[in-house]
Amino acid sequence: MVLPAELRAQDDIKPGQEFAIERIDRGEYRLVRIEPRSAGLVDWLLSCPDKGYFVPIESESTDSL
Repeated sequence: MVLPAELRAQDDIKPGQEFAIERIDRGEYRLVRIEPRSAGLVDWLLSCPDKGYFVPIESESTDSL
């Protein structure tokens, strides 16, 4: 979908920004800007430069509880 340059400038819309489209009525829609999610713990762990840093530890089974 292409937005006119005037609208992009008014709302500081950058290339690649994502929007959800909500249907209001027949032929009427609303664009809602999707805020980029912040990096969470998993993203932080995956970005760890030293692969193999996190290793599994041995533990007892909980099957008998």
